[in-house]
Amino acid sequence: MHWKSGGCHCGTVRFEVLAPHAIEPKDCNCSICRMTGYLHLIVLADRFRLLQGEPALTTYSFNTGTARHRFCSVCGIKSFYVPRSHPDGYSVNVRCMDDGAFTAVKVTPFDGRHWEDSVAAIAGHGGA
Repeated sequence: MHWKSGGCHCGTVRFEVLAPHAIEPKDCNCSICRMTGYLHLIVLADRFRLLQGEPALTTYSFNTGTARHRFCSVCGIKSFYVPRSHPDGYSVNVRCMDDGAFTAVKVTPFDGRHWEDSVAAIAGHGGA
């Protein structure tokens, strides 16, 4: 586990995440993730550090209102957010990590269109 850096397109928002060199982010097909091309790396809150840009962040919520989507108000990029599935942690967009942050990335699909059923299926199999 090492601290890895990332941020938004314009550089206003910068953050670090404590993660392994090899990761398995989720490619969700829900409406917002599909439209933005978001690749999820879920981390615990103590493994995430916002380094700069808090004043530039704006929040968007929809549906249940649990997820807090944080966007850079300058460039519009959502590089991280508080997910519905892990409200005490963060989902970091792997595509917003600095080049070379990870040595191996294996993307796995997640059926976010049927979120409740997918989460129940994971829980039933001892997963996250």
